[in-house]
Amino acid sequence: MSRAPKSLPLPTTQARQIWLRAQRLDTRAPFGEGAQAVADAVSHLGYVQIDTINVIERCHHHILFSRIPSYSRADLRHAQSVDRSVFEYWTHALSYVPSNDFRFFLPAMREHKREGHRWYASVTPGDTRKVMRLLRAGPLTIRDIEDDVLTEKEHLWQSRKPSKRALQLAFYTGVATISARQGMLKTYDLMTRHFGWDKLPKPASVKEITAYLLDRALRSQGVVSLDSVCHLDAPSKKAVASLIAARVRRGELMPVAIEGAGKQEHWAQPSALEPHEVSPDLVHILSPFDPLIIQRKRTNLIFGYNHLFEAYVPKAKRKLGYFALPVLVGDEIVAALDLKTDRQAKKLLMQKWTWLGQAKKMAGRKELKQKIEDELDRFERFQLAE
Repeated sequence: MSRAPKSLPLPTTQARQIWLRAQRLDTRAPFGEGAQAVADAVSHLGYVQIDTINVIERCHHHILFSRIPSYSRADLRHAQSVDRSVFEYWTHALSYVPSNDFRFFLPAMREHKREGHRWYASVTPGDTRKVMRLLRAGPLTIRDIEDDVLTEKEHLWQSRKPSKRALQLAFYTGVATISARQGMLKTYDLMTRHFGWDKLPKPASVKEITAYLLDRALRSQGVVSLDSVCHLDAPSKKAVASLIAARVRRGELMPVAIEGAGKQEHWAQPSALEPHEVSPDLVHILSPFDPLIIQRKRTNLIFGYNHLFEAYVPKAKRKLGYFALPVLVGDEIVAALDLKTDRQAKKLLMQKWTWLGQAKKMAGRKELKQKIEDELDRFERFQLAE
């Protein structure tokens, strides 16, 4: 019986470089430009999270801007509504995902259709018939439905409009999709009509979905743990762990011991461990929902940065600010900037600047600050465009 391979020690500096390469934050314009760049970025990352907070530009646009310097919001609209290369569905949160990955989400859609969705248990057959009749006539937004009698919410994020809840249920069951967005106003259409399908594709098997989750994480994270592969998806851990073990036995994955990780196991493909440096001149002002930041414990382990999301924290208790954005320079997170876009005055407002890590005491901080301010100028132009 062969022994399990010994874990390769991995310094956090190397783990950072591997993760940044996997996230495509190690080069200026890794995906090119235009709607195709959006499709390629979403395909490589696996998903791009959507969120409603707009104290600055919403996170889906922000995440894409961080990897596509010439990014325009129209590029995402084109990818979603014209090319149909991306679509919206639930990963660990509502996200843009590649349309080529649709079949991996079909089993979840079928489960919701078969068993319902706990968030929309109050949707009645009459509500469903009403919105389906309207959807068959053509795409619609919730503003197109004016005859709803408002009801009480069953949870904080639920709409008081029965028709909106019915539309959302149709979305989760895969009957409808979001064919366009204007801000957070969604246009719904029948899934088959939007994609031009006679019928839905064949759904992926459980085994295929397990491999999809692992491959997606390896591509976008470089070094993975069970927690990072199955972020907010604990039921998948057992199957993913078995697949990882099988790939380790075949030599396709190598166990690594990240400095400071303790007993938490990590794995990487051997090719991902090749030395790679990140230019110290690259500056990225990241969204708190960026894939590099959203898994807080992982970011803290690899970057030594524990992000504080304080939008729901009382003002007196905030340390970094209402909507602090981590600043990545080279392969280090050196600051957090609490920013706010004043769209009427056409200004990007600096609420608070917090130096982090070695930057708090480093010599030559004036030069570092100038690099960040140059990127802030570019970030402001993006905020105020369109």
